[in-house]
Amino acid sequence: MSAVEVGRRWLFKTEPHAYSFDDLEHDGTTPWSGVRNFQARNNMLEMKVGDRGFFYHSSIAEPAAVGICEVVREAYPDFTAFDPKSEYYDRRSKVDKPIWQMVDVRFVERLPRPVTLSEMRREPRLVGMALLRRGQRLSVQPVTPYEWNVIVGLSARRPTA
Repeated sequence: MSAVEVGRRWLFKTEPHAYSFDDLEHDGTTPWSGVRNFQARNNMLEMKVGDRGFFYHSSIAEPAAVGICEVVREAYPDFTAFDPKSEYYDRRSKVDKPIWQMVDVRFVERLPRPVTLSEMRREPRLVGMALLRRGQRLSVQPVTPYEWNVIVGLSARRPTA
């Protein structure tokens, strides 16, 4: 794992019971569908092929960044919005005028060890990180190159208590 080379950096947040990093490793690639927040959608609209992201497990006892994924297809209409049987159906979104977008991501690698939310909160170099702001609930959010490098570095070290 190395420092930031090119492209932007992101954090993709998911509940592992819904879709885990193990699932992505098994599948290879997946559409990042079901996002129903305008800012998170706008973040996906900014993504380019080759951008990398932390795969982050949320809503568990120890939320953590567990791996790295890469954008392999730029934003396109989220098909789950058009399917009345989908939990992400949105009757306002039409095939000819979609509201919601998604990107495709692929498995890149596991972090040497997960970096937990509590560890990130204790790290002074991450004080301004979007994930750590009060009330931050976006499922797709930007990560600065500096924050990326700090987290990659933390994953290579022993955890602190």
